[in-house]
Amino acid sequence: MFPRRRSSLTLALLTIAFSTGVMAGPLPAADSVIDQANAHLEAARLDDAAGVLQAHLEDNEDDAQARFQLGAVQFLQAIEHLAQSHYRYGLLQDAARQIPLLRIPVPLNPNPKKISYRKARQVLERFVEDLAVAEATLARVDTSADCKLPMHIGRIRFDIDGDGKGSDTETLWRMYRVVNAGVRQVDGEQFLIVFDAGDVRWLQGYCHLLSAMGDTALAYNWKELFDRCAQLFYPRPVTPYPWLAEEKRSGTWDMRQISDVIAFIHLINFPVKEPERMESALHHLRAMIGLSRESWELIQAETDDDHEWLPNPKQTGVIPRVRVEQTMIDSWHEFLLEAEAILAGEKLIPYWRGPKGDNAMPRGVNLHKVFTEPRRFDLVMWVQGTDAVPYLEEGDMTDAATWRRLQQVFRGQFIGFAIWFN
Repeated sequence: MFPRRRSSLTLALLTIAFSTGVMAGPLPAADSVIDQANAHLEAARLDDAAGVLQAHLEDNEDDAQARFQLGAVQFLQAIEHLAQSHYRYGLLQDAARQIPLLRIPVPLNPNPKKISYRKARQVLERFVEDLAVAEATLARVDTSADCKLPMHIGRIRFDIDGDGKGSDTETLWRMYRVVNAGVRQVDGEQFLIVFDAGDVRWLQGYCHLLSAMGDTALAYNWKELFDRCAQLFYPRPVTPYPWLAEEKRSGTWDMRQISDVIAFIHLINFPVKEPERMESALHHLRAMIGLSRESWELIQAETDDDHEWLPNPKQTGVIPRVRVEQTMIDSWHEFLLEAEAILAGEKLIPYWRGPKGDNAMPRGVNLHKVFTEPRRFDLVMWVQGTDAVPYLEEGDMTDAATWRRLQQVFRGQFIGFAIWFN
């Protein structure tokens, strides 16, 4: 079971969605606000679940457990809204599997709506706005209070197709199985996690991570790419070249699709549209690092052992055959320090070519400047080297030995553990 070697961005989105499902199984009587919210979630009524919790918190604002659940529900609403948009426009799953934030599996829509570049941006804009709502709620959770939240994962349902109910193709568990096909449905029905204070800050950190991804995409103008290649992703794109989407495609890759993919790579050449979003993305990444530290401080202080999502070395986690060792936690904090220094521009990322300094010193990329001084992003020219030049500097480099040591401590699976650890 997870962690495994897989696409990190895919795991990020799907693992978050999987691990934040708020479901406590069938409830014959909804006596408490938590039970009421869970009953709504089981019936794919996320808006009703959020409404019940918000009404309760108006008169019980110190209820940390209810506020934690509300933040988790709001996060799930962000996922549901994104999935609903993908379904509305008939996102083509084969191509979408290669793109971050598009890889949420959705049912086939027999009658998709038309999508324009403006509407595609609006989908991302709403996702970032939804995440901000969830993050703000989680930030208000008092982690010194009792905020334990037991959750049976596997029965939560979304209403992706807008028919007012959640089918077997609209479950959170189905999303997780895209990542880990080895698990069975019965595993999900029995999978109990008791989330606690450390997990509050963990989920809050993931809101920042996904917001950083969304803001980075929205910082640039990718209209030309959409106009010429949207047919790879949507059946009814509104572009100056409608014939591209009207061509019949075979079930296998043909010359049309291959030429579209080549064009797609060629057109990853985006002018800056909203530069302030790059600084916002940097803020989100820095906030994520701080929340990860806070999360692990809370986790290591725990003395119980109750169906832990992120266990300390003295606890047993719910993920089978995976144990967290103290050396892993220590190495994770080392990684956070390194990442913080890179984002601050205090350490540079080695680059394979570029002009040498007066003393032939190698130069590295100042990632801080990439965020604070954004320019047109041309993937090919970045790989070739000329577009990296404005960001190349002499200075302290992030040490390759640090990254090798992390791989050793995490037994060659650092990326998988990093997505889990946050």
